[in-house]
Amino acid sequence: MKASIAAVALVASSLALTGGRAHAADDAPTIMKDSVQLKCFTLSSYQKQFDHWSWVPEIAFRVNGPVASGSQLYVEVSMPGQGPWVKFDCHTQDTQPGHWMKTSCGARDISEDKGSLYTGPVTFAIKLRNELSGAAPLTLFSGTAKVEKAHSNEHGPKAVAEWVYFVNEDWNLPIGYVFYTPDDVKQWNLPTLHVAFWVRGDASSFQPHLFFQGKEVGKRFSGNDEVGKAGCDQEVEDATTNYVADDFPQKAKWTRMQCVFPNVKAWDKTGEAPGPFGPPYLLAGNPGEYEFKLLWHDHLARSIKFRVDADGHYDDSLARSNKLGNGRAIVPVGILGDQDGPWDRAAWHAAFYGNPLTGFVALP
Repeated sequence: MKASIAAVALVASSLALTGGRAHAADDAPTIMKDSVQLKCFTLSSYQKQFDHWSWVPEIAFRVNGPVASGSQLYVEVSMPGQGPWVKFDCHTQDTQPGHWMKTSCGARDISEDKGSLYTGPVTFAIKLRNELSGAAPLTLFSGTAKVEKAHSNEHGPKAVAEWVYFVNEDWNLPIGYVFYTPDDVKQWNLPTLHVAFWVRGDASSFQPHLFFQGKEVGKRFSGNDEVGKAGCDQEVEDATTNYVADDFPQKAKWTRMQCVFPNVKAWDKTGEAPGPFGPPYLLAGNPGEYEFKLLWHDHLARSIKFRVDADGHYDDSLARSNKLGNGRAIVPVGILGDQDGPWDRAAWHAAFYGNPLTGFVALP
């Protein structure tokens, strides 16, 4: 949808876990690296010329507390050889340790006279100031994004200058995540397995499956009807507008999907008897290597392997050492088939907008 990301913030409990093990919060605010998404917001004008399209930045990210009273998040974006281009504030809310805040800003919050025709690398920084404390501003995250453009799906003589601008997100494709979420009622006594990954192109028609020792697990039935069937939803919205020409590869769309396995639990500490459909599958007590397989439009498209120990904990040491900022595990993604179209298989070397992962190796 071609619309501004409104400046909003959400504070939610964010118990940081290492495969289920809580760890201490940082003393200063930190950015969840996998939440940062810099995007191009395409404008239907350029310097009051309505036969040219331009762009301004928009960004979304999450901040781990503490965020002290009087703090203000803001973003600076620069172009090579030009220095600072735009600077804009993001809605900020007091956030206690152990909690996080989500915010998004830019787009229509930026004056249209700042619109640019530039493509290429842009640098940006997420910063925090607090004029109450008088402390010097903190840089919480900095990176470089690769801006590209594609013709719009408009037609007519004016369409030649109507470009849609986007940030290339190919670096995301080889990087996936495994994590747990608390049960709605039983909370962390019965956490549920999730797997997240990126696709380029049409983000629909996904069928997730989980295997252990060659056999599919996490299936429960009532008669012939599957109960608690695994499914996938969009976790991070498309990285581009929907107005890209139909003939552009995968319409310049990248999406992070999150697949949930309601019948697969890390452990069961409830002490309760199984329900009418039998017990869920427990990772605890079944240690070893698991494989997530994804059918996309009925074709095998992803393979993600991860290990759990006898207590049901996964290994998030790679995420910890790279200061991902949450309790997820980082896992390499096997990309199968050709549904993602042509993409840069070396882009992961500059992951997280030029903050590459130490110790990570993408699958061939």
